[in-house]
Amino acid sequence: MKALRVLFSGVLMAASAVALAQTDGQKSFDQMKALTGKWQGKVTTTPTEGAMQMQGMVLNVSLRTTSSGNAILHEVTAGGMKDDPITMLYIDGDRLLLTHYCDAGNRPRMVAKSSADGKTVEFDFLDLAGPTDHGHMDHAVFTFIDADHHTEDWTYMMPGDKPMKAHFELERVK
Repeated sequence: MKALRVLFSGVLMAASAVALAQTDGQKSFDQMKALTGKWQGKVTTTPTEGAMQMQGMVLNVSLRTTSSGNAILHEVTAGGMKDDPITMLYIDGDRLLLTHYCDAGNRPRMVAKSSADGKTVEFDFLDLAGPTDHGHMDHAVFTFIDADHHTEDWTYMMPGDKPMKAHFELERVK
């Protein structure tokens, strides 16, 4: 009987440890939540042709948790931009997903992976809903520098699978 109690206690402790262990997706989501706030910075694009309207533009980026902490809303605004693209980040099972609501009229989804050192969360293309005749967002990388600085690198696939990259250097303003 005593052996059964010891065994039962061991099973309970092991089950508790598994229940408390966070998935990589949850860890990445918690890391992204640390970016909640208002950010400002400049954008550089590669190649510069076709993206001249963005080159050197000052961007305002807002990240906020929503839906009782179950999602993060990422919104980019800037003078001269025709719209304010939004991106939603959320947990789906054991992974962190991103859905970008693009001015190209489509909604690409990407799945996250964190770097071993915890300094970046990288999103790789998963799938897409909507038309692709104007291209689509394909990749995103968030790099954590310190509590008040981070970068974002976004890759947009132009028609013909020609990548255009946008690099945001952002500083916390609130």
